[in-house]
Amino acid sequence: MNAALLAALLAVESGGNDLAIGDGGRARGALQIHAGVVADVNRVHKTRYTHRDMHDRAKAVRVCELYLAIYAPGASAEVQARTWNGGPKGATKPATLGYWARVKRKMGGAR
Repeated sequence: MNAALLAALLAVESGGNDLAIGDGGRARGALQIHAGVVADVNRVHKTRYTHRDMHDRAKAVRVCELYLAIYAPGASAEVQARTWNGGPKGATKPATLGYWARVKRKMGGAR
């Protein structure tokens, strides 16, 4: 994941607030990570992250990178952003188009 995409995801998800809790308490940290994402990463990569760890910026970024390595390896920023927002098949879901538009704006319109 490139730095511009990461910065845009942080801005869109939480405004960069590492202590953010959203989605009715189900999403944590600056990247608003759900427990299922942590579980997927741990299962595939044999890591031991906890949902509470997602308030730690470095750990949250690593989980995001590992998640995208599973579901969108080498993909464009659009596919990665939409996958991050909508799950493994997020890039095919029309519901993630608005999210991508917000991320793209934060990236300065880059693709």
